[in-house]
Amino acid sequence: MKKPIHALLLGTLLPLLTLAATAVHAQSQPQSQSQGAFKPTASVKLVVPFPPGGGTDALGRLLGEKLTNLWHQQVIVENRSGAQGNIGTAYAAKAPADGYTLLLAHQGVMTVNPHLYKDTGFNAIKDFVPVSLATQQPFVLVANPSVPVTTLKEVEALAKSRPGTLSYGSSAAGPQLAVEMFKYTTGSDLLHVAYKGAGPAVVDVLAGNIDLMVANPSSVAQHVKAGKLRAVVLFGSQPVDVLPGTPTAVEAGYPTLGDKPEWYGISVPAGTPASVVGQLNQDLNTALSDPAVRQRLKDLGMNASPSTPEAFAALIRRDYDYWGALIPKAGIHTD
Repeated sequence: MKKPIHALLLGTLLPLLTLAATAVHAQSQPQSQSQGAFKPTASVKLVVPFPPGGGTDALGRLLGEKLTNLWHQQVIVENRSGAQGNIGTAYAAKAPADGYTLLLAHQGVMTVNPHLYKDTGFNAIKDFVPVSLATQQPFVLVANPSVPVTTLKEVEALAKSRPGTLSYGSSAAGPQLAVEMFKYTTGSDLLHVAYKGAGPAVVDVLAGNIDLMVANPSSVAQHVKAGKLRAVVLFGSQPVDVLPGTPTAVEAGYPTLGDKPEWYGISVPAGTPASVVGQLNQDLNTALSDPAVRQRLKDLGMNASPSTPEAFAALIRRDYDYWGALIPKAGIHTD
C-alpha cells in the first residue's frame, strides 16, 4: 500500500526541520570552549560589586568598552552593590564557569572582607580563578574645606582633640582599613561612616555631612581640582598625576601607611577551564596595554598593571595572609 503524499513529505521534512532547529539553537548559545581558544559568541557579563560613580565602575566600563571592540560581542557591566562588595562578589562566584561572567576583583573585598565579616558569601581563595591584575593606585584622604586640616599631622591632632567625633566615610573595606591603620598607629579615634559606594560618600563629604573621606583618586579628583574638596594625603608610596602636589603617607611621616596600594583585577568563577583563563588573560593584557587605555587610567589616578594569572594569584594570597594576621592584632572590626 502506498503512503499518502503528505505522509511522505512529512517524513522527509521532519528530520530537516529538526536539524535546522538544532543549528539555530546552537548558534544562539555560547559555544563550548573545549575545542580551542576562548572567543565569545554571545554577550559577556562583567560584575562590578559597587554602584556607579566610583573607581571600580570607571575601570569596569573602560575595560568593557575595549573588550567589546576586541571580541565583537557586548560586554555588559552589571553593578551589584552591597555589604562593601560582598553581595556582587558572592553573586559572581555562583555564575557558570564558562568565561561569560567576569568579576572585577577588588582588593578590599578579596583580601580584607574575609577577615572582617563572619560570612561574606564566598571564599576568596577557593571560589575564584585569578585572571589578571588590572590596576594599582593609592587611596586618597580628602576633607571638606570647612574642616581645619591640610596635613595628616593636623588630622591626627584634630582627631585626638575631638575623640570619636571627627567622621570619615568609605565604601569598601580597603579604604576603611587605611584609616583604621592610621588610628591604630597613632592612637587617634575617628568615627567611621560606611557607604554602599563611593558616589554617595562623595555627595556627603561635599555637603559637609561627613568631615573626611578615603577613596580611589578617580572618585574625588575632579572635586579637588574644583576646590570643593581638599586632598590631604595619599595612602601609598607613589604619587598620582591626577592629584599633583598631594603628599604620600611616606612623605607625610607615616611610612607604615604607604606599603599597601589598592588594586583591582579580573577573576572568574572556580572551575573555568585553563584555556579560557589563558585567553582572557591575553585579551585583558591587550586591552590594558593600549596607549589610550593607559592614558585614560592615568587620568583617573590609576596605573595599568597587567599580569599573569599566577602573579595575580600570588598577590591575592600575599595580601589575604597579611591582613589576616594584622586585623586581629590591631583589633579592627566592622561597625
